[in-house]
Amino acid sequence: MTLTRWESKGNILSMTFALPYFVFGALLCGFALVVIADRRSSHKLAQLDWHELVAALQRLDMVEVSVVAIDYLTPHRGQIDMEPKQIWESLGGFEGLKRMRQNAEIMLALAAYAQQWNFEEAVIVTERMRMDAASLRRAVRRVELGMLPGQLLPRFSITLPLNAQEASSSYYLMRQRLLALYETSHICRYPALAAAL
Repeated sequence: MTLTRWESKGNILSMTFALPYFVFGALLCGFALVVIADRRSSHKLAQLDWHELVAALQRLDMVEVSVVAIDYLTPHRGQIDMEPKQIWESLGGFEGLKRMRQNAEIMLALAAYAQQWNFEEAVIVTERMRMDAASLRRAVRRVELGMLPGQLLPRFSITLPLNAQEASSSYYLMRQRLLALYETSHICRYPALAAAL
């Protein structure tokens, strides 16, 4: 059986008509999987006690991270002090950004843990930290997109140092907020937390 010219056009039209629905469904499923994985991770962290959370924090060179973050957060004359290579090396490259993202989730759990000692302040600080964590995740995601091979997304590769600086500033703010919260809420646990961060 041979297809006539019109029948083949009809089949192509019906195939391309369903394509947007298929793409939308695939994106929706992907988004749902990401949300489920995030919920599971948050639930797993909520099950840990304070000492386990602090032990799970990964070391970062906070002197270098602070220099990059403060350069981003405090505008001044001649704002281009740090070169992209210097920013990248100061943050520990992509591994350093991944550690920041993982530590951000643990810091959120530690802020939520502080609600048992100082509920009013801890709730507000935790919400501020959630906003900082969202900014950090977005910045790290943009860095990941900029690192795709073959310059598939050139916009993201050009802004890679800016996104790395944004991630460091979000992490810096989260760290400062958490330490200030523990300084007022539970001073006995503050030294151990400050040493781990």
